[in-house]
Amino acid sequence: MSTCPSIQCRDYGQLPDGRTVHEYLLDNGAGLRLSAISYGGIVNGLWVPDRSGRVANVVLGFDALDDYVQRNPHFGVIAGRYANRIAGGRFCLDGQTYQLDRNDGPNTLHGGTHGFGTQLWQAEPAPPAPGEAVALRLRYTSAAGEQGFPGCLRVQVRYSLGTDLSWRITYEGETDAPTLVNLTHHDYFNLAGQGSALGHELCIPASRYSEVGPGLIPLRHAEVAGTPFDFRTAQPIEARIRQAHAQLRIAKGYDHNWLLDHALDGRLHLAARLRDPASGRCMEVLSSEPALQFYSGNWLDGSLSGFGGQAYRQGDGLCLETQHSPDSPNRAVSEDWPSTVLRPGEIYRSSTLHRFTV
Repeated sequence: MSTCPSIQCRDYGQLPDGRTVHEYLLDNGAGLRLSAISYGGIVNGLWVPDRSGRVANVVLGFDALDDYVQRNPHFGVIAGRYANRIAGGRFCLDGQTYQLDRNDGPNTLHGGTHGFGTQLWQAEPAPPAPGEAVALRLRYTSAAGEQGFPGCLRVQVRYSLGTDLSWRITYEGETDAPTLVNLTHHDYFNLAGQGSALGHELCIPASRYSEVGPGLIPLRHAEVAGTPFDFRTAQPIEARIRQAHAQLRIAKGYDHNWLLDHALDGRLHLAARLRDPASGRCMEVLSSEPALQFYSGNWLDGSLSGFGGQAYRQGDGLCLETQHSPDSPNRAVSEDWPSTVLRPGEIYRSSTLHRFTV
C-alpha cells in the first residue's frame, strides 16, 4: 500500500468510434483508493479497509469497457442532465414545452438513452484543496438540444480523496439558456465487497418519502412513520423489504425518494448511514441536496457478470443517490419541490461526501 498520495493514468480501451478512454487510479496514501474512467465518469473501483485492515472493492462494476458501453445498468456513472425520472419525458419551461428522449417506458430516466453516464468526459488531475490528498477533475459540455434539453450546459465534476477515508464529489454547471440540472452519482455499494448487501443496516434521516405510481413517478409525499420506509433509526434492509406493502410491490423492493429532514442551505448534512456488520465497514453520506433515492438493486437478476465473472443478483448492490426529487420540473416550485432550473449567469453547485469508518 502506498504511503504517499498519487494519481496514475492508463489507457482503458477504445469506444466504437475510436476515441480512447482513460482510467485514473487515485490513492490517498492512507488506505483509500478510487478508480474512475473518463467514459461516463464511471467509478469502477473503491477500495476500503475493514476492521481487520483487509481491503475490498465496495462498488459493483465490470472488468471491460465493452460491458459499460453495451449493458451498463448505470454502474458508477455521473447521472444527468437530469438524474432520476421525468414523467412523459416532457416539461414546460418559460412557457415552452420540451420533449426529451424517453428511455424508461414513457418516461425519461437519468437524462435519456445518451445521458451523461454514456459520454466521454475530459479528465485530468487537479490540485488538492486543504484537507484533500488527491483530486481528479472531469469536464463535459452538453450541447443545446442534447437528448431534448435546452441550453448549452458546461459541467465540471471533481472527485477528491481526503487525508482520511473520505471521497467527495463536487458538481458545478453553467448554461447559456434556461435549462434543467439535477446531477447525482449512481454507484452500487456493497460494503462487504461480495455477496448480498441486504444484510447492511441503513439509516436515512427523513420523515417523509415519495409514494410512486406506474413508472415510479412520484404521486405525493407521505410520512414514513409506521411503514417499511422508516429508516430514521438504523434497520437491516432485508428486515422489511418483503413486507406486503403496496409501494414495495410496485418497485419490487425499495426504489423511492426520501425528503431529507435537513435545511436546503448549501451545506453538507447527513443523508444516509450504511453499515455492514460482518466487515465493520460504515459509510456516511453527507450532501447539500434535499433528497435521496434509495434503490435496493431490485432489477439485478444474475444475467450480468461483473468483476471476476461474479453474477450480480437482486440486492447484491444498493444505490444512495443524492438529488432533487424525481419529476420536480412538472411540479410547482415549493419548499417540498425546490426548483431544478438553471439560468444564464447562475452557477449550479452540489456536493456529496462519502465518509468511511470501521
